[in-house]
Amino acid sequence: MTRVEMRAWGRGRALWGVAYGLLGLAAVSCGGDSASGSEGVAGSAGAGASAGNSGAGAAGTSGATGGSGGGLGGNAGVGGNAGVGGNAGVSGAAGVGASAGAGATAGNGGVAGSSTGGAGGSGGLAGAGGTSGGSAGSPSFSGVSCATPAPPGAAAPPPPKTYSGTCPTLVSGRNTISSGGKDREFLLIFPEDIQPGEQLPVAFLWHWLNASANSFATKGEVQAAANQQRFIAVIPEADDNALNVFTWPYTVATPDAAIQTELGLFDDLLSCVSQEFDTNLSCVSSIGVSAGALWTVVLTGNRSEYLSSAIVLSGGTDVPQVKSYVKPARKLPELVLWGGSSDMCVTINFQTASHNLEQHLGDDGHFMLECVHNCAHTEPPFDPPAGGSKYTGLWQFWLDHPYWLPAGQSPYLSDGIPAATPEWCAIGAGNATQRTGMCEPASCPF
Repeated sequence: MTRVEMRAWGRGRALWGVAYGLLGLAAVSCGGDSASGSEGVAGSAGAGASAGNSGAGAAGTSGATGGSGGGLGGNAGVGGNAGVGGNAGVSGAAGVGASAGAGATAGNGGVAGSSTGGAGGSGGLAGAGGTSGGSAGSPSFSGVSCATPAPPGAAAPPPPKTYSGTCPTLVSGRNTISSGGKDREFLLIFPEDIQPGEQLPVAFLWHWLNASANSFATKGEVQAAANQQRFIAVIPEADDNALNVFTWPYTVATPDAAIQTELGLFDDLLSCVSQEFDTNLSCVSSIGVSAGALWTVVLTGNRSEYLSSAIVLSGGTDVPQVKSYVKPARKLPELVLWGGSSDMCVTINFQTASHNLEQHLGDDGHFMLECVHNCAHTEPPFDPPAGGSKYTGLWQFWLDHPYWLPAGQSPYLSDGIPAATPEWCAIGAGNATQRTGMCEPASCPF
């Protein structure tokens, strides 16, 4: 029943009270000696208005979904507005008392309807919060180099092994150190204008067959590179004893004692250089050419805890003439370069040896830059950038990969390969497009 209908009904009951009262009056006038008129009927109470309907609060909207790449969860939805209370019910009209007949009692007035309004509706529930944030994206090492401070908690190399004697005073050029029970010579090259407080990266450069430390220093334009790119180069002379027929101890015929002697030389040189100079021990690399590259693979398998990277120029592993591969304890970035399918020297196929090395590095999760030229077993045909030394791109690979980079990571994954790197290099095994163009005559200095 509507509120209007109920008000009309209440008023109708009241009028019935009036009618009964009049009938009582008529009884007096027509009844003569009747002692009393009939009692008027009390008016019915006016019906109270129905309570107002509860207002249903609208549900709050859902929070926004979190974005990918470590997005934050959406904000909680805003709660719905409280429902508006119903209007107050209209009071029923009081019943009109019957006029008293002779001796008749007046009808009672109708009871007033309740005027209380309906209760307000409850507010809507707040909308649910947004879904949780997306998974974190892959870390980026954009712009990282050996000059970048290591982040808190990053991996750091152990201190160099302690030198057993007294380190010599080191000078630019030729030096001698006692190692493995004999005097060993090496070249030391560093910037001609070292600045106060400057921490310098260190590279060990291992020369090729029947060459010398001076051969590497000259062909590599190492002094110019050290001045421009700010590093120390340590270039050992090979031990001329009969155990190292092929310059460095990497062949299957080399006794393990010869390997330990050269590993000891590396340890002694790193120890004394780091005592004499302010060095960046998170940026130490081994770089070898041909015989020196085959030795670099052996060195990396035995001293990876000290190395931030390695560069193998016409080297490799797992061919019949060289020792089996030793898995490095650490996954470090490596540059692997060779001169195509014609890269042969002393019966060693350096393309096969390089492919074998790449297979190991890929299986073990190392970051790798592959470079393939077309000039066989000869000096790599790098083109120097304007104002730079010939092998700027080569040194840059080492200087762009500090020790603390996580396994398999490189700034090149986000930034791309630097402009100084030859276009015949690419990230990952099998991805380089072999160089084309003119070459210098190939040479195998056996």
